[in-house]
Amino acid sequence: MPFRPLRLAGLAALMSASLSLAAQAPVPPVARQVEHISLWHGEKVSDPWFWLREKTNPEVVAYLNAENAYTEAMTADLKPFSEALYKEMLGRIKQTDLSVPVRRGAFYYYSRTEEGKQYPIQCRRKAAKEGAYDEKAAEEVLLDQNELAKGLKFLSLGGMTVSDDDRTLLFSTDATGFRQYTLFTKDLATGKVSAPLAERVTSFTWAGDAQHVFYVTEDAVTKRSDQLWRLDLKAGRPELVHEEKDELYRMAVGRTKDRRFLLVECQSTDTWEARYLATTTPKGAFKVLLPREKGHKYDMEHREGLFYIRTNKGAKNFRLVTAPVATPDPKHWKEVLPHRADVLLEGLEPFRDFLVVSEKSQGLNRFRIFDVKLKTWRDVSFPERVYAAFPGGTPEYTSPSFRFSYQSMVTPASIYDCDMATGKQTLLKQVEVLGGYDKSRYATERLWAKARDGVKVPLSVVYKKGVKRDGSAPLFLYAYGSYGYGQSATFSIPRLSLLDRGMVYVIAHIRGGNEMGEAWHDDGMLMKKMNTFTDFIDSADYLVKEKWTAKDRLVIEGGSAGGLLMGAVTNLRPDLFKAVHSAVPFVDVMNTMLDASLPLTVGEYLEWGNPNEKAAFDYMRSYSPYDNLKKGAYPAILVTSSFNDSQVMYWEPAKYVAKLRTLKADGNPLLLKMKMEPAGHGGASGRYDALKDKAFETAWMLSQVGITK
Repeated sequence: MPFRPLRLAGLAALMSASLSLAAQAPVPPVARQVEHISLWHGEKVSDPWFWLREKTNPEVVAYLNAENAYTEAMTADLKPFSEALYKEMLGRIKQTDLSVPVRRGAFYYYSRTEEGKQYPIQCRRKAAKEGAYDEKAAEEVLLDQNELAKGLKFLSLGGMTVSDDDRTLLFSTDATGFRQYTLFTKDLATGKVSAPLAERVTSFTWAGDAQHVFYVTEDAVTKRSDQLWRLDLKAGRPELVHEEKDELYRMAVGRTKDRRFLLVECQSTDTWEARYLATTTPKGAFKVLLPREKGHKYDMEHREGLFYIRTNKGAKNFRLVTAPVATPDPKHWKEVLPHRADVLLEGLEPFRDFLVVSEKSQGLNRFRIFDVKLKTWRDVSFPERVYAAFPGGTPEYTSPSFRFSYQSMVTPASIYDCDMATGKQTLLKQVEVLGGYDKSRYATERLWAKARDGVKVPLSVVYKKGVKRDGSAPLFLYAYGSYGYGQSATFSIPRLSLLDRGMVYVIAHIRGGNEMGEAWHDDGMLMKKMNTFTDFIDSADYLVKEKWTAKDRLVIEGGSAGGLLMGAVTNLRPDLFKAVHSAVPFVDVMNTMLDASLPLTVGEYLEWGNPNEKAAFDYMRSYSPYDNLKKGAYPAILVTSSFNDSQVMYWEPAKYVAKLRTLKADGNPLLLKMKMEPAGHGGASGRYDALKDKAFETAWMLSQVGITK
């Protein structure tokens, strides 16, 4: 949209309002309305806040600053509580700490943090002659993000990897929050960092010769990862290897576990395709493993001359097959692990003598180990009924042990090595919670809420023992429910500040994720998306009915697509919730999905629907939060976002708040807190800055149920 001339009177009014807030009773800003008509399937639709998309317009910035000033004035009395919570949360964190070293070839790699520094420091030490970790060996700092971040408000590390000869580091950074990563190399002998190798890099890897680099770049407008490049570091000129023309697909590059093959994955929501190239022949041509076939999702690994393929062909929840490298087509497949209707096969990690598969069943992660020689399976057992477990990254292909992370809502994150031959687990490290944390004082359990169509929705619950089940307890309900991203029952140090004040915390594993398998995602997307919202509402109703809480004690939170969830359920049942925190919320669904130039559009037609098709348009419009705001009473609402967010543009929450201000018929607060300094979709990059934001949000949520100390 062309730049709109600045209305000096409007700008002056906004600036005056923001400057005078401290001297008078806070008055919410009022965003000017400007006629804007869109034509949607022949219907003229008015959107008078459309102009807030003009990012370079000073009046837009002034309006957002006025909203921030209003939020600050409205929450001024919470500042002591927020600061106390920050100190409390920080006091539980071991600020100077060390990760568990992990071996890659001749070195052990680890990261460490130092008190007072925002970012981790990436290091390595030479392994002892017998291959053991030698803490007396000289430390080599690979990357000190604190040094890189000097003079910057934001710095995100996109990734880092060391060349096969151990001499050169390849890494990427973003200083904007807009996910615009620049690629560099660092000579580990001299410490010299190269000039930028490429801009807008989304994934990268080394070839086996430590000379060639492969990386993927994104489109400057849509941010779709669409071009694969090969760069000879000695020759210095990048070469375009592959361009993904189909706008439904995004691309990423990496390597197999045994480092024998380069992999390029091209994926849409429902169809995946993989290409491969031997790492010893980086100038060769990539081969397609299996040509893309609508609805076929597969990925691959390599082990001892065989491709291991995780495929959904004839297997909704995936199965595992092998195929010879020379003839990987389905005619030559041999099944290793069959499909199971109640178990989702999520991933595979191959070793020389073993395979480890990651699975999900009944909303819980688990691992199984396959002994290749004995042809036997072994389950990895866990001590709690509700927990989370993730592969911990075992770089060595020849390793006899498998590393994983284990935690629960009462057990801090713990790193284990599992002997794959015997199943014996060795605890290497558990996150230390300072201040005398005692897990026996808390309880966690799994509940099942019955949705209106009879489906049972799993709920993960944690609370401090002694909480009364009479409806008097405040309860914090969180959910996401999109893209097939399941939510895990993980531990959180900041969450202890809620639990210790008597608040119950619940994760609702609603449809749209993958907690109950691929069908769980299918039943919460496209023309079944409404299940995501009704599952959340039914879960909340269940918790009230079972007297875990009451409506006036129930606060809810979700971010990004979970912010869409917050907007939708608040429109559908504003009476059910006391307060809502909606973070970086995807709330302006129709305008975004009808704009093919935005990052969250064409590639996601298969998740949300294509609104250019009338049936999909009507269905999406029926739940779009911005389009379904109406006059009436709403809960207390806090909306947080970043001006430089590249995934959900700042104007979505800004427009949502501006419109809702004209419709609210209650005295509950409606606050917008917009980070105007560089920050990303996940907020601040520094750990202390992020914790301060968490403390503020926690203080606000607690205050809404009468807890202010």
